[in-house]
Amino acid sequence: MKSKITGGDTELLFTAKVLQKHDVKYYICKETGFIQTEEPYWLDEAYSSAITKLDVGLVNRNLLLADIANDLIIKFFNYRGVFLDNAGGYGLFTRLMRDKGFDFYSSDKYCQNLFAEYFDLNSLPQGTHFEMVTAFEVFEHLTNPVDEIKQIYQFSDNMLFTTELQPDAPSDLKNWPYIATETGQHIAFYNIPSLQYLAKLYGCNFYTNGKSVHLFTKKPLSEDPFGPKKRDPFLLRKARKYVKRMEEKNEIKLDSLIWPDWQLIKDKLNG
Repeated sequence: MKSKITGGDTELLFTAKVLQKHDVKYYICKETGFIQTEEPYWLDEAYSSAITKLDVGLVNRNLLLADIANDLIIKFFNYRGVFLDNAGGYGLFTRLMRDKGFDFYSSDKYCQNLFAEYFDLNSLPQGTHFEMVTAFEVFEHLTNPVDEIKQIYQFSDNMLFTTELQPDAPSDLKNWPYIATETGQHIAFYNIPSLQYLAKLYGCNFYTNGKSVHLFTKKPLSEDPFGPKKRDPFLLRKARKYVKRMEEKNEIKLDSLIWPDWQLIKDKLNG
C-alpha cells in the first residue's frame, strides 16, 4: 500500500479490530512515519452518527480551543476579519467565538449546526476568503489527506487545527486511545515529520505546541505562537493571561455578537 502523504512505500504496522468486527490493517509511511489504515470500507457504518458517543470531551475541548484561537488571532492575525470553522459539528465553537466578538461561521456536511444557526458557510457570498479557517479534530478522519487538506486550505492562507500526535514509543501505538477502533472514524495519524511534509507541500509555515494544536500559515510569524513546548497541551492558562494583557495594553475590546446575532435571527424568524 502506498503512503497517502508521500505516495511512497509503507509497511504493515499492526492489525486491529474496528467497530468490534472488522480486522483492519494499519500501515506506516517509511519516509515520514505517517500512519494510515487500509482503504476504509467501513466508513458508512462508522458515520451512522456524526458525533460519536465516545466524544465526551467535546464541550471542554471547544471551550479550551476558543481561548487558544482568541489568543492567536488577536496577536498574529486580523481579528476584525471573517473566520470559518470547517467541519464545525453542532456549531458550538462558532457560537463561542461569536460570543467573544469574532465574525465566525460554521461548515459541516455531516452534522446539523444547532448552536450557530444562520451563521453557516452557505450564508456568505460564494468565494468568500477567510482570515483563518479552523479545522479541529478533522485531519484524523481524512481518507485522502493531501487533497482534502488542500481543499480546506483554499478557504484561507491560515489554518489552525488539532490532531493528536503519535506517541513517542512505537510499542504504544496499538493501544493508543486515539486509534479509536470502537468508532472507526479515525483513519489517519500524524507525527511532526508528516505535518512538516504537508506544510512544505502547501508552501506554508508550520507551528505546533508539540502535542495536539497546530498552525499552517503562509504568513511567517515573528515568534512561535505556541511558545515553550512544555506548557499545558492546550495552553489555557497562558492564553487567558496573554489575552488579558493584550486587551489592557492595546485596548482591544471586542463587542460580543450575541445581541446583533439575536436581532438578525429574530428578523429572519419574523421575515
